[in-house]
Amino acid sequence: MRSSKIIWSFAAGVALWLLSLGTALAQDVIALSPQTHDVSLEGRSRYWIDPGGVRTPDQMEAAGDSLPWAVRQPGATHRIDGKALWIRFEALNTAEKPWFLSLKSSGIDRVQLFYRSPEGRWVEQEAGDTKAVSDWPMRGRFPTFELSPVAGKPVPYWLRIEHERVDFATPIVIQDRSTLVASRELEQFLLGAYFGLAGLIVVVAAANAVAFRDRNFGVYAVYVALLAAGQVAYLGIGAQHLWDHWLKWNEVATFLLPGVSSAAALWFARTVTEPARFSKALDLLVWSLIAALLSAVALDTFIVSRGSFALVMVLTLLALVVVFGLIILVWTQGDDPHIRLIALGFLPVLVMAVFPIAKGMNLIPISPLTRYGLSIGAALEMPILFYALSLRGARRREAQVRAAALAHTDALTGLAHARTLLQRLDSALVRCRSLKHACALMTVKISNFESIASEFGRETADKALVVAASLLRRAITDIDLAARIGEHEFALLLEGPTSTENAISRAQQVIASGLRSSDALPPGTTLKFHVAVALLPDKDLDSPGTVKWLLDSVNAMRPDARKLIRPLNF
Repeated sequence: MRSSKIIWSFAAGVALWLLSLGTALAQDVIALSPQTHDVSLEGRSRYWIDPGGVRTPDQMEAAGDSLPWAVRQPGATHRIDGKALWIRFEALNTAEKPWFLSLKSSGIDRVQLFYRSPEGRWVEQEAGDTKAVSDWPMRGRFPTFELSPVAGKPVPYWLRIEHERVDFATPIVIQDRSTLVASRELEQFLLGAYFGLAGLIVVVAAANAVAFRDRNFGVYAVYVALLAAGQVAYLGIGAQHLWDHWLKWNEVATFLLPGVSSAAALWFARTVTEPARFSKALDLLVWSLIAALLSAVALDTFIVSRGSFALVMVLTLLALVVVFGLIILVWTQGDDPHIRLIALGFLPVLVMAVFPIAKGMNLIPISPLTRYGLSIGAALEMPILFYALSLRGARRREAQVRAAALAHTDALTGLAHARTLLQRLDSALVRCRSLKHACALMTVKISNFESIASEFGRETADKALVVAASLLRRAITDIDLAARIGEHEFALLLEGPTSTENAISRAQQVIASGLRSSDALPPGTTLKFHVAVALLPDKDLDSPGTVKWLLDSVNAMRPDARKLIRPLNF
């Protein structure tokens, strides 16, 4: 009786062991059901690294479980320089719809997928940088393969990967057609928006550089163009759309263009922060780092080794630190009012660039931030920096504009001077005579200017002139002209067809505006305007004679005159 219990217990243990073994084996098979849309191979596949990289699918199938297979865990990285990474999994298609295997990263050297057809022959698909994208099983930025159409039974798959210089850490997923197409459409939409913005910024910045001779905009256009070119190579867009069959260039561009864009970023940071203002040694350090980074990129292009690429990554990280230091230096010691906005523009790229650099140094696995972090940062950076450079450029051009305007404007008030008034009046008189309509000219005098100067001083008197100029500028339209023609005498030319009522109304407006108090003048101080106005043309007077006629008339008015407006010919 006791022995029978022992036998039954042993049998039950064996049954439980077989059941658990069957469950474990069942878990090795990836079920692709109608409710499933995507499945990650992480934790659902096993890998082995072929040290010689020469094994064939037949040899791998024959070796079977005799090889030391290990489960590929999430975030796993593999150094496979000169080797081959084999990934093995089984999938059971119960949905009777096509499924695709996608490696979510560009720049992989070579990827091959093997499985047996129902007839027992090997089906091979190949993609990667050693093959033109147009020759891939499915064109795109990432290697993508169609799985076996066989439904109802498990199909073993063998994935072979070659990858040099950077550890392989790419996520691998199985997706149905709708999920794959939707993800690709979203990626193309977002990348199209990013590169469209970059192209627009480059064109507008270059136009500003030429139009305003602004070096900052010129360097910024070069920086954005090279940054976009680096992303074109890094994200696989160049291999897909621009240089499909240029396999050697694609291999070089993937490492060359991002490195050059890093040097351009440091050059742009130096241009906007101007470290030479603080220290020539610091400026020399920045130039030296730019030269070192470009030299390392050139060295990496010719040597093509893991060590040379690591040198580029270290110098790129150092360049980010230097850019951050330059921004902090100018923020704390500079006098640029727009430096905080420029610093805000640099911040997204400084933060997001850390992720692809860390991945290039094999410190973190591949993730959306390592793939798209720099693009996200650049998309945030570009409009902010463009706006900041526009504000800075406008501020720097203001003095140039004022200096250029001195040829035809009064330096103190900003109004046109007498010579400009005579030129415009000549044209207005010719136009009035030919079209047989009238324009108007009025001269305006600050009758209490001497009393303001004697009571409050010359500085306040100058402020009174500026206030008067501001009031006269508001009293005219876009086609009219305000000018300063004496120490405290002004003229308003109303060029459009004008009536006596309109001329008197404008004169009354000028007088009323002067009687309002101004914060720029001492409390209780107002401007008392005297106005002489005439409709033109009058007789055969030319422009100098007309101006003299009205100026003499306004100067002839008594300071205490009750009538502040003197019409001359109506």
